Amino acid sequence: MSVELPAHLKYTAEHEWLDDASPATVGITSVAADALGDIVYLELPAAGESLTAGAVIGEIESTKSVSELFSPVSGTVIEVNQAAIDDPSLVNSDPFGAGWLLRVDVTETGPILTAVEYAAQSAG
Repeated sequence: MSVELPAHLKYTAEHEWLDDASPATVGITSVAADALGDIVYLELPAAGESLTAGAVIGEIESTKSVSELFSPVSGTVIEVNQAAIDDPSLVNSDPFGAGWLLRVDVTETGPILTAVEYAAQSAG
């Protein structure tokens, strides 16, 4: 499986990604989006909610399954991608762009991987 992973992003073992911006943008990887299949529903925390790194923060539902979303960071949700909630297929078509999920004011980052480390783990 050859996966294009943006090298400037950080990744989690649970298939989330985040950038170094402030606030940080969080989404799921193309690996997760491909594995899920057609995404039909997103349940995300609301703006103002506090997140804890490693904790479940919502669900992503596809035609095949329902999966939990985990927060890669601790902090406060600043913005939720309403466009992705309204049209969850954005997560499939552009997981590293228009399909982002949250923007978070980060206070602490959980365990993260580089693109190379994530690709090696995901290939297994």
